[in-house]
Amino acid sequence: MLKRVFVAPDPGRLRLRFAARAVLGIGLAVAVCALAGLSLVGAVTGGLAALLALFTVTDATVRGQAVTTALLPAVGLPVLAVAAGLHDHPVARDLAFLAITGAGVYARRWGPRGHSLGVFAFMTFFVAQFLHATTERLPELYAAVILSLLTAAAVRFGAWCYEAHLPPAAVPAPPTGRGLARVTTRQAVQATAGAGFALVVGQLVSGHRWYWAVGATWWIFVNTASRGETLVRGFRRVLGTVIGIGLGLLVAVPVDGAGLPTAVLLAACVFGIFYTAAVSYTWMMLCVTLLAELLYGLLGVLTPGLLALRLAETGVGALGAALAVLFVLPVTTHTTTDAWIQRALRCVHACTAEAAARLAGAADADPAARVAELEQLLGRVRLSVAPLVHPLNPMLGRKRRARRVLALLDDCAREIRGLVAVAADPEASHDARLAAACWRVEAAVEALTGDGPDEPAAVTAEPPATAPALAHLHGLERALAELATPLRTPSGSPLVGA
Repeated sequence: MLKRVFVAPDPGRLRLRFAARAVLGIGLAVAVCALAGLSLVGAVTGGLAALLALFTVTDATVRGQAVTTALLPAVGLPVLAVAAGLHDHPVARDLAFLAITGAGVYARRWGPRGHSLGVFAFMTFFVAQFLHATTERLPELYAAVILSLLTAAAVRFGAWCYEAHLPPAAVPAPPTGRGLARVTTRQAVQATAGAGFALVVGQLVSGHRWYWAVGATWWIFVNTASRGETLVRGFRRVLGTVIGIGLGLLVAVPVDGAGLPTAVLLAACVFGIFYTAAVSYTWMMLCVTLLAELLYGLLGVLTPGLLALRLAETGVGALGAALAVLFVLPVTTHTTTDAWIQRALRCVHACTAEAAARLAGAADADPAARVAELEQLLGRVRLSVAPLVHPLNPMLGRKRRARRVLALLDDCAREIRGLVAVAADPEASHDARLAAACWRVEAAVEALTGDGPDEPAAVTAEPPATAPALAHLHGLERALAELATPLRTPSGSPLVGA
């Protein structure tokens, strides 16, 4: 697990820049709040608002990110007012929390912007519970949120806008449908049901820290789209929390809120959250847990008993999420895995067609953009297939097939990257055999996605390909032909079954 985090590829040092900018933006936001005369509670609120703004806003363009960031107060401030106003009305507060939970997940149907606004709304209500916000504190909390968002935006879009020099990242939307067939609709119902369980049981465990259980349920649902993904994420959340609590006993409890060491450790936790998020949810949760422990140390309430309570509430939240995805409108792993694999395969064909057009002399062909989209889609395939390749999965046959699918899709991506690199060379010439090879790639993709014959045509023997582009196309043909076996059993059933 340690190797996976620190040896994982980081093209263009993007994860490093993402994490370093977060430390700068959040640190400046907290400093601005302090200079404005806000209390410790206000500074904590501001720091968390800046963290969410820098972490959750993932629109494909800088302009889109700026618009989403500008909209955050429009959802956050009203939610903060509701949370503070209902502080002394437990039943109404709980119902409002569940409504915001469901709405926040449902908002994912509108893509990255809906996701960001939904997360910010939920976390604003959560932070109000964390800080026991009341209406008397609202002016200060409003000021903290606005000042911090402005500071974070100044860093993200002014001082350190590295996205302006990158091609827009293609962020794939979840598989769609109608009504309850839509994944986001089913997950909104699941998340509300799971949060309801967590809320009730969490209050039985602790009348003061029950919101931890609801928060655990919520974050387990974020960025998942199937039953298997959610269960694996729940396991990783509990594991990360356990390790984080153990580390907190060694670090956060002895520090006990001391100013300078706490500030240094908080900066390290922020860096860890942003740096590890893309490669290890367990490590991210370790950093989140330690960050929460350090904040409780600043507030003067951190004890070993509180850490044990956090673990118990996290377990309640994970159980709530597991029960919801198993028994409430379950979304099978096959439903989402098949959709993502088909989208990735169609993107493979689109990449091939763009590269061939570029080699043929079409000036407007842009295979590089398609490659970026393919990388994003393959990331979602890996996330969707993760339950099948998990060490605890007892279905060894499906595990082997899933690993084979991932390996062959990686082969496709490697050949596509090589083809695009050749196409970008102005000296590359067009081989007459490219068109025939591209047609065979299209036929293979159609066979695998159900748009053509049931089986892809066999790869025909040809003279050795001397043109690099043709060599990459032949490699792509072989990978697509081999994908037919693991994607279907002899009876024609899908990879993961129902």
